[in-house]
Amino acid sequence: MTKTRAVLDANVLYSYFMRDLLLSLFANKLYEAKWTDRINGEWVEHLLENKPNLERDNIERTVQLMNKISPSPIIELEDYEGLIETLDLPDKNDRHVLAAAIASKASNIVTWNLKDFPNRLLSH
Repeated sequence: MTKTRAVLDANVLYSYFMRDLLLSLFANKLYEAKWTDRINGEWVEHLLENKPNLERDNIERTVQLMNKISPSPIIELEDYEGLIETLDLPDKNDRHVLAAAIASKASNIVTWNLKDFPNRLLSH
């Protein structure tokens, strides 16, 4: 049986509860999650900006543990970088997420920003 593969956008990894839920489902092999170092960098930086009481070392450890889940969730930069400039989305800053999804052959993008990934553009 083929599992669903999904790229997790930074905004769903930001919240501890949502991150824990999505990673637990992934670790239990209910689907295959994918992300990039850039996606991780986004949620980590926003979290540290908004919650200065958190320690960077603890968050970085979380990222390291996330990246060790099997099968590897990491999409390498060289696999998607060339696609970014060829894509057109309402928010150009989200093109790297779509490029990662294309490069990893993900069938879904898990995000709270549905308006930034309109079906009319993604269904082609």
